[in-house]
Amino acid sequence: MAKVLIIAGSLREKSFNRQLARAAEARLAGRAETEMLEYADVPFMNQDVEFPPPEAVERVRAAVRAADALWIFTPEYNYSYPGVLKNLLDWLSRPVVPGERATAVTAGKPVAVSSCAGRSAGAGSRAKLTELLRAMQAVPLEEPQVGVSLDGAAFASDELPLTDEILAGLDAEASALLAAVAA
Repeated sequence: MAKVLIIAGSLREKSFNRQLARAAEARLAGRAETEMLEYADVPFMNQDVEFPPPEAVERVRAAVRAADALWIFTPEYNYSYPGVLKNLLDWLSRPVVPGERATAVTAGKPVAVSSCAGRSAGAGSRAKLTELLRAMQAVPLEEPQVGVSLDGAAFASDELPLTDEILAGLDAEASALLAAVAA
């Protein structure tokens, strides 16, 4: 059974993207093993401490290395992904062996991208994150990508409305990610 590492781009426990990630995790039940990556303790990327890397970096790299695929759920901050997610990805994209770029744990890794945001449904963050993942030598799925548009009621309740359409989108994206793993 494939192992999918789930990454919520927001550290906030009740973030909409964390809620969507949990829904995706439930949709993968019986189809893949899943793990939610916790990375709040990862320090800012700093080449002065890159080798040997901090313990938190070793831990997240080991989780990525052990996964067959990643599924990232990103908020949209100013039409892009948040800094905390970028910092994590910067660490993951760095070579494990100095000077050998192909040793980065993201190299060749299939990655699905989803987002919850305002009216844009995170289109800007998903597009920029997909571009970044390509630069990291990961293999991002171009589509399907679930984008959930949030309205004022969602922001007022702090609850993600999981419609049949959203759940069907998660199922389709999960199937595409698992097919990429099998390819």
